[in-house]
Amino acid sequence: MAKKKGKIRIITLECTVARKIGKSPSRYTTKKNSQTHPERLEKMKYNPSLRKHTLHKEIK
Repeated sequence: MAKKKGKIRIITLECTVARKIGKSPSRYTTKKNSQTHPERLEKMKYNPSLRKHTLHKEIK
């Protein structure tokens, strides 16, 4: 019997600023309820290579 997919997904957040300037982007993982929040997630997270908080967006 097939297993049902849960509503909560593990997603990856990637820094948008580091990608633009050519540095290696920092990545974070978090959980998201895809039924209540179908849009892509954006959060301000710390980037250790830039030493400041930057915008991180959900990637595929």
